[in-house]
Formats: sequence, C-alpha cells, structure tokens
Amino acid sequence: MTRGFSLRLRLTIIILIPLLLISAAVAFWAANDAQARAADRFDRSLLVTALSISRDTAISGGDALSQETRDLLRNTSGGPVFYHVYAPDGVFVTGYATPPVPPGDLGAEAYIYFDARYLGHSVRAVRYSEHLEIDGLAGQFTFTVWQNLSLRDGFVQSLSQRTYAVMATLVAAVAFIVWFGVRVGLRPLLDLERAIERRSAQDLTTIKRAIPEEVKGVVGRLNELLSEMSATIRAKDSFISDAAHQLRNPIAGVLALSEAVATSKTEADFKTRSADLVEAASHAAKLSEDLLAFERARSAPSFENLPVVNITSTLASIVTRLQREATIRDVRLQQMTDPGPAFVRADALLLEQAIENLVTNAFSHGGGQLTEVRVQLKAESHHAIITVCDDGKGVEAKEFETALSRFGQAIPGSGSGLGLPIANAVAEAHGGRLDLSNCNPGLLVRIILPMASSC
Repeated sequence: MTRGFSLRLRLTIIILIPLLLISAAVAFWAANDAQARAADRFDRSLLVTALSISRDTAISGGDALSQETRDLLRNTSGGPVFYHVYAPDGVFVTGYATPPVPPGDLGAEAYIYFDARYLGHSVRAVRYSEHLEIDGLAGQFTFTVWQNLSLRDGFVQSLSQRTYAVMATLVAAVAFIVWFGVRVGLRPLLDLERAIERRSAQDLTTIKRAIPEEVKGVVGRLNELLSEMSATIRAKDSFISDAAHQLRNPIAGVLALSEAVATSKTEADFKTRSADLVEAASHAAKLSEDLLAFERARSAPSFENLPVVNITSTLASIVTRLQREATIRDVRLQQMTDPGPAFVRADALLLEQAIENLVTNAFSHGGGQLTEVRVQLKAESHHAIITVCDDGKGVEAKEFETALSRFGQAIPGSGSGLGLPIANAVAEAHGGRLDLSNCNPGLLVRIILPMASSC
C-alpha cells in the first residue's frame, strides 16, 4: 500500500497554496501599481521642472536659471534632467541643442508626455507650450524636458523589491503560524492515535475519551467495530468451548468402543461392537459436520454477493435424496411447489443443508405418530417461503426459544441440537428469517428469503 501524506502536511498545503496564489496576485498588483505610481511621479516632476524653466526664462530672458530650478535639473526623481527651449520663430533660446521629438504635434494641449530615444537611450519627455513675451518677442515658447527611463525603472524595481520582501516575510510568518496551529490543532488526533495503539485482541474496549467534533463519526464507527469484534470473539470462544464440550462425549465413546472391538472374544461380539462403533463414529462425524455448517453460516458473506439459485430445483433434489430414509421410517415425504422456478441469492450448499436439517429433524423428533412430512415452496410479496411441516408430536410454543438456541433441544434426544440453529443462521445470512409455529399436530418451520431476478 502506498503511503499517503500526513493530515498535518495535507492541511498545511491546502492552506498555504491559496495563500501563495493570493500573495502572488497581490505582488503582481503591487508591482503594476508601483510602476504606475512611479510613472505618474516622474511625469509630474518633469512637468514641474518645465514650469520652473518657463518661469525663469520669462524672468531672465533665457540667460539664467534660478538655484531652485538648477537643483531640480540635477536631481529630479533621483537623476539629472535635460531641457531645451525655443522661441516662436524656431530660434534656440537655451538648454541642450537637440531635444527628443514627440510622435505628433502638441495641438490644443498645453503639454504632452511621450517616450523617445536620445543619444541611444530611452527617455521620458514632456513638451510644454506657453505664450510669453521675452525681449520684445511675443508668442508660443516651447519647453522640452526629458530624463532617462532607466532611473524610473530602477525606482520601480526598488519599490517592487520592498513589496516582494514584505510579502515574502508575511507569507513565511503565516506559514509558520499555520504549521504551528495545525500541529497544535491536531494534537487531539495524536492522543486518539495513542489510544487506538493501546487496543489489542485482549483489549477491545471502546474509546471514551473526549474527541474533536470532526472525528466523532469515525470514532463512533470504530467503537462499533470494536464492539462487534469483541462480540464476535466472545461468540467464537463460546462456540469453541461448547463444541469441545459436545464433542468430548462422542469422541470418548468412539475410543471406548474401539477398545471394546479390539478386545472382542467372539465373532458375534466383534460384529456387535463394530456396529456400535460405526454408529458412534457416524454420530461424531454428523456432529462435527453440523458444527462446521453452523459456523460457516454465521461467517457467510453478504447475500448480495451470492450467486442466484433456483430454489425449486434445490428442493426437488433434497426430497429425492431423502425419500429412501422416509421409506425406511415409513413416513410419506411430499413436495408441493408453485409452478415455475423461484430464484434467490444463496450459497447452494448451505441452503441445502439447512432445509435437509429441517426434514431430518422432523424424522428424528416427530415421534411415533409421525406419518407425513410436507416440503412446500410459495412465492409471496417478492419473498420465497420454504415450509417444512410434519404431523408428529410437535414442540410447545414456550420451547421455541430453546429449540433455536445452540445445542438446545426442546425434547432431549440423540441429536446435536444444531439442526434448527443452523437453519436459522442460514436464513439470516441470506437476508431472511426463520419462523416456528404449531400446525396441530406437528411443527411448522418457515424459511422466508428475498426473491432475486433470474439474471
């Protein structure tokens, strides 16, 4: 059998996988958000720088920039900024000679952001237009300010790394908390495991300790199983004890008769003792066979898994086989069945032995007034009803329980006391039941079994 994951590992994985997926989604969102925020911050810085250059150009005529503006140019958003200014007639005013070119005209917009290439580098730029009058020249002055994109990318990477570090720390902390919580939460299961480990074939007592709500069903079923096993072991022990007690006398008789045969003085004595020995051995063999049949009936598999049997032909076979004994006993043995086959799920050998036991019981215990035994089969309400009725002395109703008990005999005789118990156990093993009643005179025994389809 392959080894599965522990419950602790399963719970940890089940909790952590969604957490990791959520963390990955949050990290992805945080990276995109950081990129958007950085882009907005850099764009605003470029526009502020352009406005500052516009103000200083208007004041100084393009000859000088204020200290504040020069500080912006040196370290706006963490790096140097480049600029260019030209007059309405296209004349260069101040700044760097060759600015990046936007993809389109400014149009009616006061400013426009765009990405471009400048001296082999990717840059982000803003072009700003404002109506000014400088040194007698009035019109739309154009200001272009740009900065390398690598600065923005580095800023985004820094923000993302911090976000990833925070997320990783949180995930690690939650993973530890989950692992610790699962470990503590499963401690009652470990205690339950130790309680189960202490159970053995000698100790099948039920588990009575406090258990979590989630495993009450499992422990309840385990307790039922322990109780059933305990009852089964007690029943087997009792059966073995009873079987040993029942077999002791027949075996002792066989041994005594064997010694008697060995010490026979005459041939007639030898034959008499040999006949007694054969009878005693047959009785012991029949008792052993009945004991095995009883235990086999008690341990039979679920009747749903048994093959389908035509009970009509089974009864015919039993009646035919027992006709010779009926003739010897001067008893009329009759079979009465409804026309057509009747199918049940059954162990054919067990069922035959159970019905045969009912007929031979009638022969053995019917008494001197026994003249007839009837075996009947009827189908009623999806059930097959097998009836064995005799006209013998019968059994009083108050003795029915004794007759159905193991080794019990309503009227003491030479039988094993297992005929009716075997039939009862077989009926129950096949999903049915056995009923006793008086038929005045005689005893009526019914085995009621569920019908099955022929296929």
